[in-house]
Amino acid sequence: MTNKKNNSNEEEVDLGSLFLIIGKGFSNLFNFIGGVFRGIFDFFIQIVLFFKNNFLKIGVATLVGVIVATYLDFSKGVIYQSEMVVQPNFKSTEQVYKNIEYYNTLTKLEDKTLLANAFNISQDEAKSLESFSILPLETEKDIVTSYDKIIRKVDTLAAKGYLYKNFKNSFTDLDYSFHKIKVKSRRNNIFTKLENTIIKDINNNNYFKVQKEISISNIERTKQVFKSNLQKADTLQSSYIKALLLSAKKETKGTTIDMGSTNNAKPKEIELFATIRNINDKLSDINVLKAKNTHIINVISSFQKVGSKTEGVLGNRYVKYGLLGGFLMTLFLLLIKLNRFLNNYKLRNNTK
Repeated sequence: MTNKKNNSNEEEVDLGSLFLIIGKGFSNLFNFIGGVFRGIFDFFIQIVLFFKNNFLKIGVATLVGVIVATYLDFSKGVIYQSEMVVQPNFKSTEQVYKNIEYYNTLTKLEDKTLLANAFNISQDEAKSLESFSILPLETEKDIVTSYDKIIRKVDTLAAKGYLYKNFKNSFTDLDYSFHKIKVKSRRNNIFTKLENTIIKDINNNNYFKVQKEISISNIERTKQVFKSNLQKADTLQSSYIKALLLSAKKETKGTTIDMGSTNNAKPKEIELFATIRNINDKLSDINVLKAKNTHIINVISSFQKVGSKTEGVLGNRYVKYGLLGGFLMTLFLLLIKLNRFLNNYKLRNNTK
């Protein structure tokens, strides 16, 4: 009996210890979660206090940025922008991007002589150019089409291992079909003068010229093959029609006709009609492909003759310079606060 009581007491002690451990675990967990929220709240309060204590300084810095933007507007004038959409062929997209980057570098360096020579414009017009940029027109259709072309070229086993998700993640800006070129200038009537040079610099590239000639040659060869096949199909169709007419005449005269031959002729004639229609569809596709590949770079939409003023909050110079002024002042104040903290930390360590 004594042993049973001892075992019972030991079990009660073990269970009590277990519940105590579990209770401490939950208590520590809740304390940790509470500490995290208190830390976040304290951090938020510190940010609010920082801006409250330095509101005047940050406000003055923002105002200075707006004043600088006002000065630039009066000294440089209003900025206009215009856009053109292009479709590069023969893998010339990368070269287009490099050319636009080069033009933009010249504007940043304010090299009006090189800009004037590049675009065959006056130096005053070159000086008015603010920036060049290019971005892809991102569409899911381009990704799906490119993926479908690759899948068709590889075998079934390789296609199963090449997931669309992985292909989409590897799809870059250069892989899209259409791209938007944007130019900003302080003159609103200069943009059409830039278009010819942008296109000409790509068209004059010898490598892309050769690629275009090879492509057009292959298209023409394929077109001639389909034309020859269409001519043969038309001839064969004429022969079938003549045979059917001859059979019909014999039938009206009461001549015995092999019905098996007639029944076999009809499916062949229908199949021949389908073949001719398919060849015509192929020729239409070839004509579209030839039109697309006639130029190294296709202009989908040209620059507007008169540019529009830059719009949007982030495109507004007052907003950008105001935010920049406020940000720089905030950064400066934080650096001062960090310096004080480091000095105090150093003093505390030295006293120890």
